[in-house]
Amino acid sequence: MSYADLRAGGATRAGIREALATGTLHRARRDVYLAAGAGERAVAAQRVGGRLDCVSAIAASGIFVLDRTRLHVQVEPTRGRLRSPVSRRRRLAHDPDVVVHWRHAGHGDAHSIPLTEALRVAVRCQSPRASVAMLDNAFHQRRISAADVHDIFAGLPAKYAVLASLLDGRAEAGSESIARLLLRGLGCRVQVQVSIDGVGRVDLLVDGWIVVECDSRAHHGGWESQERDRLRDLLLAERGYAVICPTANMIFDEPEVLRRAVQGLRGGGALR
Repeated sequence: MSYADLRAGGATRAGIREALATGTLHRARRDVYLAAGAGERAVAAQRVGGRLDCVSAIAASGIFVLDRTRLHVQVEPTRGRLRSPVSRRRRLAHDPDVVVHWRHAGHGDAHSIPLTEALRVAVRCQSPRASVAMLDNAFHQRRISAADVHDIFAGLPAKYAVLASLLDGRAEAGSESIARLLLRGLGCRVQVQVSIDGVGRVDLLVDGWIVVECDSRAHHGGWESQERDRLRDLLLAERGYAVICPTANMIFDEPEVLRRAVQGLRGGGALR
């Protein structure tokens, strides 16, 4: 909102000052005000001079993205005087943590571009595995349809089309998607969300006998939860399955650990 918008809505000068002082209103830059509920990243994007774009817009919508460290901002090509995301009093100099997407984007809301447009831009801004994991998660959450996927790739160069064939909306987390792609790169046969009698569903089943459970602290915290997981592991071992449980951070930051573990099991390991 602009200052004129606030006044037209009935706010007094004193009321605006009080709202700024109490934090219920933020001044992102000159004549740009946001309500407190807009979120820190949206405020930072407006302070730069635009809206959340690319992976920043996607992360703000609750969809998985692998790298959230940089702020991606859509800025109109005619815009000038960009500011630092942390201070409206400083110009935006070279900042490796800010990615400016200079382009027109007339649709969306005041803080972010439309989701399908953000997804299309993000495919070009990430690694192939990160892009597939992102789109898998959007599909899993039913935020996009098969028609949306078609539209996303129709607006991309032909070299990206191969990624569409790798999507699998059954993956329940980004770590599962990235692990799946990593293991298929080894030539493994990888099944997703497989139900095993007497045990339940497992994240990934590799070559019909290696179970990979992609653990995260959010879903496997607490001793009771750990005991249930260990019982599942024992039940799987009873049925002849080997079980490995890399954490999400291991999959993201040290994928070679998972790669070597599966290679060791497939090669017979210490039994050779």
